Parts: sequence; C-alpha cells; structure tokens
Amino acid sequence: MTGPTKYPLTVAALYHFAPIAEPHTVRDVLHALCEGEGLCGTLLIAQEGVNGTMAGPQPGVAALVDAIRAMPGFAAIEVKYSGAHARPFKRLKVKVKREIVTMGVPDIDPVHGQGAYVDPADWNALVADPDTVVIDTRNSFEFAQGTFSGSVDPGTERFTQFPAWFDAQAEELRQSGKKIAMFCTGGIRCEKATAYVRAQGFDEVYHLRGGILKYLEEVPAEQSLFEGGCFVFDERVALGQGLELLDVERAVAKGGA
Repeated sequence: MTGPTKYPLTVAALYHFAPIAEPHTVRDVLHALCEGEGLCGTLLIAQEGVNGTMAGPQPGVAALVDAIRAMPGFAAIEVKYSGAHARPFKRLKVKVKREIVTMGVPDIDPVHGQGAYVDPADWNALVADPDTVVIDTRNSFEFAQGTFSGSVDPGTERFTQFPAWFDAQAEELRQSGKKIAMFCTGGIRCEKATAYVRAQGFDEVYHLRGGILKYLEEVPAEQSLFEGGCFVFDERVALGQGLELLDVERAVAKGGA
C-alpha cells in the first residue's frame, strides 16, 4: 500500500531502529530529497535509527520511503499510510537528534530487548484476557481522545516520565503475575517502553505491532475495541476506524509523538 487514493495527499508515519554511522550525512541526503519532492513534516535521524511523519503527493512520499528502505538495515522499516485533504504540516523539518523517540534512559536496547509483537488481528484476544494488564504508553491528553477499553493511563505529560511511573507500579504488577500488553500511536514508544519493562525483569511483555494506527487500518469497525479517536500530531488532529479523518476541535497536546 502506498497511501489512500481518495485523498490528494499521502501521509506516511514511519520508524525503524538500526545503526546509522553518519546521521548528518543521511540528514542532508533525505532533506534534499524531501525538499525536491515538495514534502512536509518532520523526520528525525539519530545513530539509533529514523522516525517521522511525512506528507505530500503520493509519488514523493513513495520516493522517500524507497530511499530509506535502500539504506543498510532499513529494508523492513514500518510504515503506516493515511491521507489528508490539505498539507497537515506547516513546513519541512529533517533533524539529527540524540534519540528518535526520547525516553532519556541510557542503554535501553529497542532492537533486541523489546517485547513480543502482537498483530492487530490477535490484539483483541490478548487485551480481553483477564490475566493481562493493558498499558497506554502515550500521554494523558492522547489517552483522553481515545484508547482501548480498560487500559491503564500512566498520567504522564511526556514519554520521559514513563520509566518513573512504571517503577512505582512494578512491585504491584510483579505480585499480580499478569501479562503486560502495551500500545501507542504507531509503535515506536512501545519499542523502548517494552524494552525498559523487560529490563526490570518482566518476561511476558507484549506490544501492538504498528500501534493504534495499524489496528485502526486493519481491524473491522464491528470488531474494534478502540474507543474514540487516535490523536495525531498534525493539523488533522485525530483519526478513526479505517484511518478516516475525524471532525474534532483542534487542541494542543503536551508530550511526544
């Protein structure tokens, strides 16, 4: 899939953890490509990988995805496509950062230490299991816009607060003996969150492959356990089942993507 054809613009949310030896060089190449294709959005590049949401004409978005997939170690990059009627971002930003999603915890390994992936088709069975604790790793504003029924809101404003919240709950979760299932918008926060939880000695840790966006794309509306809208960090505000645009009031959220 390269984007919904019913919208004039294609939006690609993507991320992948893989080593990048020279992030500044990669930044320069990808910035030139995006500029030439008339794309808008934000692309973050770090030694640990690439993360971003980009929008523009379908051929330009496809050219960017192809260029990233051609980079060593990036052939399997996760991409979620949706659409937009108008440019959802005001400008183009391609930046080099220390982390592509900021948790602020050194030595977390999201490549080898992350939890087990659960495909959207299998997610309902896992979260309906009474022996599963479901944790929303997003911030409280995002949680309020929509979430899975029965999920736990850590009450954070930004992702860097998640480790401290989990540390405060760890003993109770350990005593419960329950499985831990985690989710976020597109999956990237869960790569680090589940790696952090596993590093604290928890073995049965799972996360939704592709995040809420992939779930809304693949799971039929009549089977969906997601309630409300999925907040996205652009002018579209929120997406619903089938990644349809929702008519909701523009608001400002604190926190990470």
